[in-house]
Amino acid sequence: MNTITFTLRKEPELYLEVEEMTPDYCAGKGAAEVAAMPVYMGNETLTLGEFFDVSGKGGATPESTKLVINGDLQKIKYIGMKMSAGEIVVNGSTDMYTGAWMKGGTITVNGSVDSFAGIGMEGGSLVINGNARDYLGAAYRGDWRGMQGGCITVKGDVGSDTGMFMNGGTIDIGGDTDFHVGIHADGGKIIIRGNSKGRVGGQMIKGEIIVLGEIERMMPTFLHIGETEIELDGKMIPVQIWQGDMADRHDKRKGEYIYGKLYLKIEAEGEDAKAERREKVKLSDEQKAELALLLKDTPDMPVNELKKLVKEKYGVDMKTVQVSRLTDELKRT
Repeated sequence: MNTITFTLRKEPELYLEVEEMTPDYCAGKGAAEVAAMPVYMGNETLTLGEFFDVSGKGGATPESTKLVINGDLQKIKYIGMKMSAGEIVVNGSTDMYTGAWMKGGTITVNGSVDSFAGIGMEGGSLVINGNARDYLGAAYRGDWRGMQGGCITVKGDVGSDTGMFMNGGTIDIGGDTDFHVGIHADGGKIIIRGNSKGRVGGQMIKGEIIVLGEIERMMPTFLHIGETEIELDGKMIPVQIWQGDMADRHDKRKGEYIYGKLYLKIEAEGEDAKAERREKVKLSDEQKAELALLLKDTPDMPVNELKKLVKEKYGVDMKTVQVSRLTDELKRT
């Protein structure tokens, strides 16, 4: 595989759009030809060589071409956009649209990415060794087609609206998420290995979301239908099954409605331990009535604060998702 190395020499005054910085464009070209690549800053058309030192040459095909991009790239947009093959290694953090609409190949970012990374992705692999901001693997503004294939892996945290309108593929998040993960999802899989602020799977039609941490506030339109075990990373993990979003339209298959699934990890335990746990988190009608009056006076009390109050006042240690469901129940009554 032939390698072309790009090293940022001059930081752009505005954000620089490098729509052709892909193995597809660089294949078959030498350093001088690649340096002549058109780039865009505001309403100006410039050349890549005005900002980057370029060395090496591309392979005969995109599959045999590797790009290594070095520097503080937080003002560089569209790296790897629509690439179909080959490899890109980014040694730094990037601006928006990294790996947008990519169809194949691999991108590894040894840093963080801004919003809209991997939007409309159809194939390939995007690995982010830092954090990602909003709309990761989502749809472009006004479009209903989000990520359709491939795999996005984020080692850190992500922002809001991850996987919005997702249709396929996998997003694997090593840290925590902001609100609205998997909203409008119509397929695909999202793994959250940390915690989520909530509203996970809003208006979800199909697909799977696996949460190994806690959800601060569960969607009230998801229905808890039982417990099972799923395989992840070669291990069987006990989980609660939540089905939804029950408030949205759903197609039928063989006469049965198709729903999205949200799997929330629970600790492995035997039947006696499960029964004991359920008993411990149960509140009496009198205790619920007291909490209902409290919520009437302070309707915006955060879930974590109510969780702490329940433990201190009644000695009941509830999970965040249980407190969330209890809050919705009390407000309805």
